[in-house]
Amino acid sequence: MEKKKEMYEGKAKKVFETEDPEVLIVSYKDDATAFNGLKKGSISGKGVINNRMSNMLMAKLDKEGVPTHFIEELNDRETAVKRVKILPLEVIIRNISAGSFSKRYGVEEGIVFEEPTIEFSYKNDDLGDPLLNAYHAVALKLATWEEIDLVKKYAFKVNDFLKAIWKECGVTLVDFKIEFGKTSDGEIVLADEISPDTCRLWDSKTHEKLDKDRFRRDMGGVEEAYEEVMRRLSEKA
Repeated sequence: MEKKKEMYEGKAKKVFETEDPEVLIVSYKDDATAFNGLKKGSISGKGVINNRMSNMLMAKLDKEGVPTHFIEELNDRETAVKRVKILPLEVIIRNISAGSFSKRYGVEEGIVFEEPTIEFSYKNDDLGDPLLNAYHAVALKLATWEEIDLVKKYAFKVNDFLKAIWKECGVTLVDFKIEFGKTSDGEIVLADEISPDTCRLWDSKTHEKLDKDRFRRDMGGVEEAYEEVMRRLSEKA
């Protein structure tokens, strides 16, 4: 499979066309951003880890009944994926209070919810990815009710799967953000990535942060945290 024209460059990835109009190549970068791009930096080796981890988890999710855009891993940083039109909705599942949830509602981090919560944000950098509800999403024609119902079903299924697999690794899944896309034949599939960039992961015993919060909060040890979660996942795979 050959890379053709670059279609898009985002904060963490580049996307290229291929000879097949239905297949794209995603190339993962080491660039890191936080706070809607206000903070910028680099995390050495992040692209390799996020590529491998996303592919490993998406391949498993496909078998669990959650369709994904994953086709095949091409090399350390590049993966062939189905061409999709991304739904402009970021889907956030939370199992424990942390990050923006804690700030928004004035609660401490670490409160374990009896049931996971779900929220949507409008995927729009210029507006700062504002929160919205399903009615807003339908009114803005970002998705239909049927698509939202399916996205919610898949999102909670992803949560159950990820919680279980991370638990085996001695890691607690605090929350995560996922995105969905629509293929040319109209199928809704999980897209984007699943990684320490998009998941909040804590060590189950020490509650040490093993994710992008180490970059956001200038905690140091960012590369080591990413490497540690990849090591644990690889051992259990």
